Amino acid sequence: MTNPAFEDLVETFAFLDDWEDRYRHVIDMGRAMDPLEDALRVPATKVDGCASQVWLVPQIKDGVFTFRGESDAMIVRGLIAVLRTLYDDQPVAEVVKIDAPAALGRLGLNDHLSAQRSNGLRAMVDRIRQTAAAAL
Repeated sequence: MTNPAFEDLVETFAFLDDWEDRYRHVIDMGRAMDPLEDALRVPATKVDGCASQVWLVPQIKDGVFTFRGESDAMIVRGLIAVLRTLYDDQPVAEVVKIDAPAALGRLGLNDHLSAQRSNGLRAMVDRIRQTAAAAL
């Protein structure tokens, strides 16, 4: 089960006619995110395994998981925004239970990302899950 924000994204993707429109929507989602401050773009927040530069900054407050992120690639920045719709404002215990590949598969991402982008997306999901698991 996913949260209402992600379900809204699934509905939006179903409404969009083709992958190019979906791709543009993902990029627009990334553009809408606030930029990450330079001070947070450090080795500790950098995600290894991504072809692009990616930084994720998680925060757990009162048992609720949120994160911010940044990338130097527009599509990857958009993928970070997609992951935020999936994971943000979730109880930490639920974050580790989310089946990200299945959820993201509902968007058709698996079929339209290059192998490098898919690996990077998987690395971001792994970082999110590891951070949540460590907080339990």
